[in-house]
Amino acid sequence: MEGECMVALDTMIDKDTEKQATQEIKPRSKLTMALLAFTLCLAATAAAALVVNRRAEVDLHHTLRQISNVRAAIHLQGVHNYSRKTSVEWQKDVDQSHSQGGLELDKNEIVIPRDGLYFVYSQASFRVDCSSDADDTSSHPMVHLSHTVKRWSRSYAPEYVTILHSIRTVCQKTTSGDSDKDGNWYTAVYMGAVFNLYAHDRLRTQTEEAMLEKLEDEPGKNFFGVFAL
Repeated sequence: MEGECMVALDTMIDKDTEKQATQEIKPRSKLTMALLAFTLCLAATAAAALVVNRRAEVDLHHTLRQISNVRAAIHLQGVHNYSRKTSVEWQKDVDQSHSQGGLELDKNEIVIPRDGLYFVYSQASFRVDCSSDADDTSSHPMVHLSHTVKRWSRSYAPEYVTILHSIRTVCQKTTSGDSDKDGNWYTAVYMGAVFNLYAHDRLRTQTEEAMLEKLEDEPGKNFFGVFAL
């Protein structure tokens, strides 16, 4: 009997101990689970922030790459300005003119932004009266038009060097009495070629003052441009 009581007592003690241990473990388990959940939440937030930052970085690099890949180009419209004696006046942001990629118009000259190969082109259109008095016919029988593009570079500053030049014979002077050959002649002088240019090079055009007065000002008749290859 005494042995049975001891066994029963031991059993009761073991159950009480287990119950107490279980009661102690439950709060600890809840705390552990809460800490684990909080840690997982922080990890998920950090991972999400990392993904967002990575995407933002990729988008920024993509945008910068797109900007750097924009091909430099400029196209200018030309008009006659009586204050300019040796050149057409070039304008941007009018009609079909535009500029991008660092090419700029400064003091009626195109400024090159960086080293590289560029196609340079220009056209000037004229309306010429080929009728003349007899004296003018004998002294100036032919009418010539010319158009020039010059380049300034640090390598040979301060001189401007001719890189494009075109001259065209338009007509022969006729007496005003020759009705079959009287009237205006319309012609354009165009030129273009590829050049290896350097950053800060400057390009400008040159036209004889006497010819500038005969320049046609209609849109699309006179232009000056450069684009990178």
